Amino acid sequence: MGSEAAPPPPTPPALPPKWASKPCIMGIDEAGRGPVLGPMVYGCLYCPRTYQKTLSTLNFADSKTLKEEKREELFENLKADESIGWAVDVIDPRELSAKMLKKSKINLNEISHDSAIGLINKVLNLGVLLTEVYLDTVGDTEKYRVKLSERFPNIKFVVAKKADSLYPVVSGASIVAKVTRDRTLRDWVLGETAEHLHNNFGSGYPGDPQTKKWLEDHKHSVFGFPTLVRFSWGTCTSYSKDFVEVLWEADVTDEDGNGRTSKRQLKLTSVGFTQQKRKTEDIESSGKGRCKFFQARKLELLPQF
Repeated sequence: MGSEAAPPPPTPPALPPKWASKPCIMGIDEAGRGPVLGPMVYGCLYCPRTYQKTLSTLNFADSKTLKEEKREELFENLKADESIGWAVDVIDPRELSAKMLKKSKINLNEISHDSAIGLINKVLNLGVLLTEVYLDTVGDTEKYRVKLSERFPNIKFVVAKKADSLYPVVSGASIVAKVTRDRTLRDWVLGETAEHLHNNFGSGYPGDPQTKKWLEDHKHSVFGFPTLVRFSWGTCTSYSKDFVEVLWEADVTDEDGNGRTSKRQLKLTSVGFTQQKRKTEDIESSGKGRCKFFQARKLELLPQF
């Protein structure tokens, strides 16, 4: 079906601000954690601690409570404010699916933690003196705070539920993340070559009727969905009943209880389209073994390299 081209996100300043050596605060928030379509975006906003009172007068609020036009206006205002810095991490839906479906799975909380840590490192590497960081909770509040404190012992962390409605610096980060995700989705180019593709997918949330219709119209019996879709989401399960069963030729030789060897194949439909626990025999089936390409060239897997 081809591949898609995600538009580049807004570009934050690459140079440290002139106030970087002063004690600074930072807020971090995300947009797009729940949707089945598109990227998850983490955004941060930082400023001198002395600017904190002024920040509370800029009408920042939880981005979910603001209309799109107001979010866009506030985002342009903060970009033009020389006392504010910002940055984003746009996590592609393909990356989300790959991490959540790989053999050693990385869950969404871990991905979120890594993104937040990456933003902190990014700003510190600019030379900004971060002394306080405010975040919305992801998972257990205290465990998350301890994890961050151990990683960055010189920074005070405040992890709280609904932080985007409690702290203006997090509200600003919420606007950064939300506007970036909205723009990315609005400008997304579907690169698949199938006919009748379109971008009228609604909000991207699983319960949205327009999103459901888009998923139904864009499913493919072999390839599943365009890579705008997060294959790892349970929402995709109900659409997999019409998918073709694909068997991968095995790379590993298994030995049964009688000392005989057999090849194993993994069913494509066992990956990402069910949340139910399945028996090994339901996931694997006997196959013909290694691909002829490898056999003809006498290529084998190396246990060590």
